[in-house]
Amino acid sequence: MLLLGCVKEVSDYELVISLPNGLSGFVPVTQISDAYSKMLSKEVAQGELLEDLNSLSDIYSSGTLVRCIVTSVEKSADGRRSIKLSINPKKVNKGLNASALASGMLLSGFVSSVEDHGYLIDIGVNGTHAFLPRQKAQNYIKAVKRGHDLKIGQNLNCVVVEVKNEGRAVRLSVDRSEVAASIATEQQNWTLSNLLPGLVVKARVQKVTPFGIKLSFLSSFTGIVDFMHMDPEKSMNYSPDQVVKACILSVHPTSKVVRLTLRQAFLHPGGSPNQLSSDRMGAVVEESTVKAFYKQFGAIFELDDGTLAFARLKHLSKNRKSFKPGTFKTGCKHKCRIIDYSLMDEMCVVSLKYQIIEAQILQYQDIHTGDVVQGKVFALKSIGMQVKVTDGIKGLVPSMHLADVVLKQPEKKYSVGDEVKCRVLECNPAGRKLILTLKKSLVQSKLPVLSNYGDAKPGLITHGFVVCAREFGCIVKFYNDVKGLVPKSELGSEPISCPDKIFHEGQVVKVMVLKCEPQQERLLLSFRLSSKTALEDKKECIPKKKQEVKYQIGQMVDAKVLKKKENGLEVSILEDEDNGLATIPTAHLSDFVTTSKLLWHCLQEGDVLPRVMCLSDKGERITLSRKAAVISAVQEEQVVRSFSEIQPGMLLTGYVRNVMPFGVFVEFPFGVTGLAPKVSMCDKFVTDTKDHFVVGQTVIAKVMSIDEEKQRVLLSLKVSECSSGDSAAESFALLNQYFKEMKEIRNMLRREEPSMAQGLCELLPGKELQLVVQNVKEDGSALFSGSCVTGLTVTATRYHLGDKNIVPGEKTKALVLHVDALLSKVYVSLREELLKQ
Repeated sequence: MLLLGCVKEVSDYELVISLPNGLSGFVPVTQISDAYSKMLSKEVAQGELLEDLNSLSDIYSSGTLVRCIVTSVEKSADGRRSIKLSINPKKVNKGLNASALASGMLLSGFVSSVEDHGYLIDIGVNGTHAFLPRQKAQNYIKAVKRGHDLKIGQNLNCVVVEVKNEGRAVRLSVDRSEVAASIATEQQNWTLSNLLPGLVVKARVQKVTPFGIKLSFLSSFTGIVDFMHMDPEKSMNYSPDQVVKACILSVHPTSKVVRLTLRQAFLHPGGSPNQLSSDRMGAVVEESTVKAFYKQFGAIFELDDGTLAFARLKHLSKNRKSFKPGTFKTGCKHKCRIIDYSLMDEMCVVSLKYQIIEAQILQYQDIHTGDVVQGKVFALKSIGMQVKVTDGIKGLVPSMHLADVVLKQPEKKYSVGDEVKCRVLECNPAGRKLILTLKKSLVQSKLPVLSNYGDAKPGLITHGFVVCAREFGCIVKFYNDVKGLVPKSELGSEPISCPDKIFHEGQVVKVMVLKCEPQQERLLLSFRLSSKTALEDKKECIPKKKQEVKYQIGQMVDAKVLKKKENGLEVSILEDEDNGLATIPTAHLSDFVTTSKLLWHCLQEGDVLPRVMCLSDKGERITLSRKAAVISAVQEEQVVRSFSEIQPGMLLTGYVRNVMPFGVFVEFPFGVTGLAPKVSMCDKFVTDTKDHFVVGQTVIAKVMSIDEEKQRVLLSLKVSECSSGDSAAESFALLNQYFKEMKEIRNMLRREEPSMAQGLCELLPGKELQLVVQNVKEDGSALFSGSCVTGLTVTATRYHLGDKNIVPGEKTKALVLHVDALLSKVYVSLREELLKQ
């Protein structure tokens, strides 16, 4: 069966493909194209990496539409269907022969060779030599590949430009405008044996039913559009004999049933369907409204944001006995949870099952390193044990981690179906990789989880496990593949001559961090927890050199830029230029993340920064801050100087120190830190903490609770809880500071390249420009040019074009909305209501 699919996920060995009607399939790495498979075989035979062989993630990305053929449908051990696919043109285009090729046809092709004047393209037709000239690929390379050359194995939508010698030679084009405008016609002589998914056709409505539409197209063909693929904006307005544009979704090889879609995203080849915002996945929707119910399939719902969602019949109730069709009449309200997103249907997939709505773990993104999870033994293998955490999520417990001691016969301890409590050693959602441990000492450990080198502070005591014991000492591993060395001198209070006889692989040990270099990923550890370490003994003999000038936290100084470094500025304090060396981290140049990067870019060696604040003085190097909100908090005494001063309910200004999967650590002036757990980070549902905060970001936090015994502070970063009585005044003060810093940046820009910098400086939000339309993209956005914006990228989204139907070359007025100086990009609007203001 031939299907149009969309790449959903990319891993090293396969593509996960979204298929119509909420299905998913898998394309193994060996089913891309003949040329790609040949290079894979060559790499395996040689035993070394080939320079020309690109990984799947280099040539495919989420959202790419591909033509597929089903190669097999298998049932997995847990009863799920596994659909295996191929995108190899030899299989997808097997119905085509050289004599059937015609000018204007839209075919799938794969780069098989890169030549001086173009590319050899594999279109899967025997006896046909297909060539793509470089000039016909430039537009695509510039827009999609951002100037990078096409790569072997890359999938392309190709339009046949010219056919020679009865189809033995064809010339192709991947020009985006030509591909987007391509339509299958009667003149191209398509037949049911070679009809391809992805072709756009002009069709006529024959019959309209509640379940879909019957269409006729290409004179003699008929096809079906099901209820999920009618254009949502026109679903009630189709009538017999109406002419519509449709895209072929699937062609069944035996029944010859053709299914099509009327959704806009598929009607312009080369485009991609709309994707779901990452923070919506897993979200619970309190009230979703039934739009339609189909007793054999499921129900369509409208969610709280107006988007449509589909729930399969089995997800409408706990089981068949408890299912009540009467509760799914149009307009009825239900609570549901978004469990998936079908790219090919542009719909969320939801479930109304109580156990799914309440489930803590729904997808790999919900699992974090160090979490303790429940699961069931799924399979015992030579490399370890597979554990099923939830439907669709399985983890591996390596043989070493089946118990605190090595198990020679694990099948005597564990049986398939046994419930087990594990701890997450490593979780990689992108690669769908989950590594677990069943070692009781690790699962029950109350010590901090060490999952990145940045958290390995000297003095930290935690649990790890030995992976290597040699004459030089032991290598101990922690979570997320973090590992460190315990040198021979730190193995115990008494000398140990043969570590390999005392310590064994897999042994759980308690260690203390002596020293860590996060950038180099070097970690020095000790098994000596109570007495002084050998390293400390040595340190006591070395007199510590102290900086002669001491600065108080909160003291204001002027600083001169000495050197720009990757993570900030090296400066000298003007009061004492010989000794007063200090650093200003990039994030501390401003309260605003984007402004911080801009300021780092604009500042030059020798520039003087007046009135910056001493943030910390550890002795070796002073850290300064230019964050206006933090400086204001210190000067107005809206700070705490020690843990004892903290009280629940306090509003404190600080900055993000670290973003972890379970929450955000916030640091305040004078060194006090606290944790905002994931549930207290945002008023919205949080899937990935990194989508909401970045290290160095200025925040206002509310103290929710304190644990004096453990010296812990729990915070909230929810806007609804962290605004003071006069939030309007706060907002205006922040805006005022932002515009003040942007004015400063514009002055700095004038020192740089005169023409472009001058242009950027003049382009203030609200300024009216005279522009010329350069290009209108498939997504409805447009690019502009003009004498006042030379060298800049000027763009307007489809919304900001208003009701205007513009064409390239047309002159128009536009209003500046935003200027991105770092990217030299200007966002404008053509909407009349803005221009009139």
